[in-house]
Amino acid sequence: MLAAGYAAAGVAHLMRPEPFVAITPDWVPRPRDVILITGALEIAGAAALLAPRTRKIAGAALALYAVCVFPANVKHAVEGIALPPVPDSWWYHAPRLAFQPVLVWAALFCSGLVDWPARRPSAAAPRASGQTSH
Repeated sequence: MLAAGYAAAGVAHLMRPEPFVAITPDWVPRPRDVILITGALEIAGAAALLAPRTRKIAGAALALYAVCVFPANVKHAVEGIALPPVPDSWWYHAPRLAFQPVLVWAALFCSGLVDWPARRPSAAAPRASGQTSH
């Protein structure tokens, strides 16, 4: 599901970059180019998340990406930039901003870089001498 979400977001960045450019902070150079590049990277990250050989690097990259786009989400909320059909309300922005750490965690979790809160069983720990199993 996470890969599908990132792939869809990447396609949106490539097909309609203007809304993303509008919320890009002023200090980001060449915002349109950045949006197009990040769209392609979102698609690549989504594909890499599905492949076992590239899953961990994809998870780390997508988690870092989620951190890097946080300033755009803050700008969108604070400056009240209208991007229909997205609601321009704190009923939208507050949960969106609060969800960002969850998105970081999801990338790390789906890639196997973290296993919290669903700890995976580890290999059987060596037993101290004299203990028996029941």
